Amino acid sequence: MKEVIQKLLEKYPDRYPNPMLVPRIHSVVINCSVGQSGDPLEKAKKILEELTGRKPKLVRAKRTIKPFGIHKNQPIGWVITLRGEEAFNFLKRVLAVYDYTVWESSIDKYGNFAFGIDEHIKIPGVRYDPELGTTGFDVCVSMERAGYRVKRRRLRRAKIPEKHRVKREDTILFLEEMGIKVEKGPRRIERLTIIAQEMRRAELAKREEKKEEERGKKAKKGK
Repeated sequence: MKEVIQKLLEKYPDRYPNPMLVPRIHSVVINCSVGQSGDPLEKAKKILEELTGRKPKLVRAKRTIKPFGIHKNQPIGWVITLRGEEAFNFLKRVLAVYDYTVWESSIDKYGNFAFGIDEHIKIPGVRYDPELGTTGFDVCVSMERAGYRVKRRRLRRAKIPEKHRVKREDTILFLEEMGIKVEKGPRRIERLTIIAQEMRRAELAKREEKKEEERGKKAKKGK
């Protein structure tokens, strides 16, 4: 990550006149929701430990969801937080699943972004273990600049000024220096969802037109 920061300082001296302004990865959070306890939960734990070399933290359900058979406080998943170079290296490794591509639509206005891995065996170098099966997880990346600590400290906590916050453009520049492509617009699956929604709206509009025509005909007959 230090190399990327140095490249940004050299390439964009007007935007980043000093190292304190350069964006960096604060954390990478891996959230694996199994939705049930027991053996599947333990298998997911072992997979995450092998991928990260870290011990995951247990996640419990915050409320009861009867249709899914989930009860309040029931163990349903795992979460792991990586920071620094460890987070940087893990991010680059898992983005190989998407051919080192991030979609601009997944980056929020403060530079944070997220994506999902549906099967962990798609990550290069990971072998399938029939005893463990496969699992998926979400990856949430938090971007910050130096000085963000003031919003987390216990004493005299303060807000980050808007001009000091990381912006979407900062994250795009950071990713490009990492060798990650940033594609404009939504992902293919998001595009298909948008098209399906538009077709559904058009279909509903046609139905409403037909209903209006039938009402008009009935009204004329009544007269």
